[in-house]
Amino acid sequence: MPKTSDSTRNERQEALKGIIKDLHAGATVKDLRKRFAVLIKDTSAEEIADMENALIQEGFPVEEIQRLCEVHAEVFDKSLRKAGKPSKIPGHPVHTYLEENREARRRLKDMKRALKKIKENRPGDREIEAFRERFEAFREIEKHYARKENQLFPPLEATGFTGPTKVMWGKHDEIRAHLKSAADLLAAGDWAGLKERFGTLASAVKKMMFLEERILFPTSARKLKTSDWVRIKNGEPAIGYAWIKPSAVWDARLAESMSAPAAEPAPSAPAAPSRGAEKLSAGGEGPAASGIGPALETIRLSQGRLTPEQIDLMLRRLPVDITFVDENDRVAYYSDGPERIFPRSPEVIGRKVQNCHPPKSVHIVNEIVQAFKEGTKDVAEFWIQREGGPFIHIRYFAVRDEAGSYRGTIEVSQDIAPLRALQGERRLLNWEML
Repeated sequence: MPKTSDSTRNERQEALKGIIKDLHAGATVKDLRKRFAVLIKDTSAEEIADMENALIQEGFPVEEIQRLCEVHAEVFDKSLRKAGKPSKIPGHPVHTYLEENREARRRLKDMKRALKKIKENRPGDREIEAFRERFEAFREIEKHYARKENQLFPPLEATGFTGPTKVMWGKHDEIRAHLKSAADLLAAGDWAGLKERFGTLASAVKKMMFLEERILFPTSARKLKTSDWVRIKNGEPAIGYAWIKPSAVWDARLAESMSAPAAEPAPSAPAAPSRGAEKLSAGGEGPAASGIGPALETIRLSQGRLTPEQIDLMLRRLPVDITFVDENDRVAYYSDGPERIFPRSPEVIGRKVQNCHPPKSVHIVNEIVQAFKEGTKDVAEFWIQREGGPFIHIRYFAVRDEAGSYRGTIEVSQDIAPLRALQGERRLLNWEML
C-alpha cells in the first residue's frame, strides 16, 4: 500500500466518519455504497477502527456505535477483506483467538444440525439431550470474550484505542444475553422459540468473529509490541480458553528475551527498604540485630508487622475476591485466589476501573466512585443469583486515611450460597461437615 500524507489520511478519516453519521441519520447502505467505493481503495482495518474511536471521543454514544456495528460489517466488507488475517503463529494469542473462532464455527454448524432433529411437537429425549450437550459446551465461548476484555483490551487502551473496545464489549454482552435466553428456552421446552433465538445467537457470534478477524486482530498486531503480547500470553491461563489448548510454538519467554534490551549493570549497593518496611529477624523478635537467622523485610501495619509474602498469602487465602482501586481510579491490586468469582488477570493492574466494566455498567461505577470521593457514601452492595447455584454478594467500601481523605475503593465479592443455607448452630468441631 503506498504511503499517504497525514492530510490525505485525515480527509479520508473525516469522509468515513461522515458515512457512519449518515447511516445513523437514516441513509441506507445502498445509498452510500458508491460514495464509499471512492474511499476504500487505500483504507485499512486500522483506519476503520480509528474512525469508531474518534466518533466516541467526539461524544457519539457507545450504544449508537453498537447499533451500527452490523451495518459497518456489511458496508466495509469488501474493503476489509483486502486487509487479510493476522499472522498465523501457533501459540501466539491472535492465533489462539483464530483457532477458537474456527472451533466456534464448527460447533455452530453442529448445533444447527442437532436442532433440526428436534421436532416442535414431541421431541425425543435423545434429540433433546444431543442438542443440550452441544449447547452447554458452546457456552465456553464466554472464555474467549472474557480473555479479550481482560487481556487484549487493556494494552490496546494504553495506546489510546478505547472506543472500539467499548463497542465490542457491549456486543459481547448482547451475545451473553442471547446465550442466557436460549438456555431459558431450552429449559422450558420452547422449541419454536429456541430455534428462533439460536438463529439470532449464531448470527451475532458470526458477526463478532468477522469484526475480530477483519478489524480487532489486524489492528492489535499493528499497535501492540512484543512485550505487550508476552504479557497477554502469560496472563491467558488465568482466564482460560474456549475448547482448545494453545500450541507452544510461539514461546513467550523466547519472544521476551529476543525483544528485551541489554541488561544494565547491577547497582553497587542494595536499595534501601521502602517506607514502612523494617528488617526483622527470622525469629520475629524485632529488628534484625542479633544476627539470628536471615533478615526479612517486614511492613509495619497499624497493628503488628507482616512480611510481603505473609500479606500476599493471607489475602489469597481469604474466602472472598478482593480488588483495590486507588484514588486515581486505577486498579492497583486483586487477590489471585484459587477459585475466583469474576475473571481477573495481570493486565488489569493499572487499568482504569471504568474500562473494567461493560459500557452499560460504567455509569453505576462512576456513581459509586463519585459518592465515595465526595464523602456522601461509604458502602455500596449488590447480590446476584447465578444460574446453577452461586449467590454472589458484591460490596464496595470507600477507603479513607486518618484525615478522612479518599484513598481508594475495595471491592469484595463472595459466594454466600453456603452461608445462606446454614441452620441452627454448630458449637463443636466436625471436620466431616467442612
